[in-house]
Amino acid sequence: MNNVFPASDLIEGKLSALTPPARLAVMGDPVAHSQSPGFQNAALVAAGLNAQYIKLHVRPEEFPSALRALPEAGFLGANVTIPHKAAALANVDQADDYACRSGAVNTVVVDGERLHGFNTDGPGLLRAVREQFSVDLRDLRVMLLGAGGGAGRAIAVQCAMENCERLVLVNRTVEKAQSLVEELAPSFRSDRLLGPVDRLQAIPHEEKFLREQLAFTDLVINATSLGMKRSDPAIIPASLLTPNLMVYDTVYASGASRLLEDAANAGARTANGLSMLLHQGALSFEIWFNQPAPLEVMRAALNPVPTVS
Repeated sequence: MNNVFPASDLIEGKLSALTPPARLAVMGDPVAHSQSPGFQNAALVAAGLNAQYIKLHVRPEEFPSALRALPEAGFLGANVTIPHKAAALANVDQADDYACRSGAVNTVVVDGERLHGFNTDGPGLLRAVREQFSVDLRDLRVMLLGAGGGAGRAIAVQCAMENCERLVLVNRTVEKAQSLVEELAPSFRSDRLLGPVDRLQAIPHEEKFLREQLAFTDLVINATSLGMKRSDPAIIPASLLTPNLMVYDTVYASGASRLLEDAANAGARTANGLSMLLHQGALSFEIWFNQPAPLEVMRAALNPVPTVS
């Protein structure tokens, strides 16, 4: 069930012979690394649904045609991953408000010939943080690394919707983060007094700015792709990490990322992106089937099970 199929198989109707029938997929480029089929197929079996979830390797130039081929191929929906989330928003017939605000769609529902778009990145992160650290986003001062787009933007929007205590957006291109600050500013206007810092700020990804802001931070979230390779540079210098921090890395490559290793060595509480992936997937299941996801079945199928260190 974990084979990777090319987009042409979907577009040309070559998937009809699969048993169980392919009714869901994750569409990405690359996509071979995706762990979604394992726990989504376990959920389908547990729910007694005669369907399977597959991987579709879809290049950017193929994406609009592949997305539009879903209804004819009998699909119920799909997940969309890098680099297609923004293109998915542009190509669905309708998207919910959160997806529009996030600028991306990662969950597509087929309704006849129409395609409806949703985004479960932020809600998935919300559930993951609650599960991993036993605290809600709304009660935290958050530093978000990689707020220029994609999952980072979706998480920033979720933090604003939750009215978190504080949000610092960190991006190498600070102009992108500053633009998002202006967009989210209405959510952070209040009478709260936090002392010498603003509730919402954008800073460049530079050590001196990180040092200043970490003193007013509870939770650090890495939404960049840095850390997927052991040779990647440090996202935050190890000397800046302290025991009072919680550090969540949305990267879920095998083994701890450099950020999580450095954070754990500093005594901080850490968690990786597997828990976000799990809750994103459970939310997608609920959207597709309008019933509760078998979360514990999905958790058992996602190996290893993420835990707080």
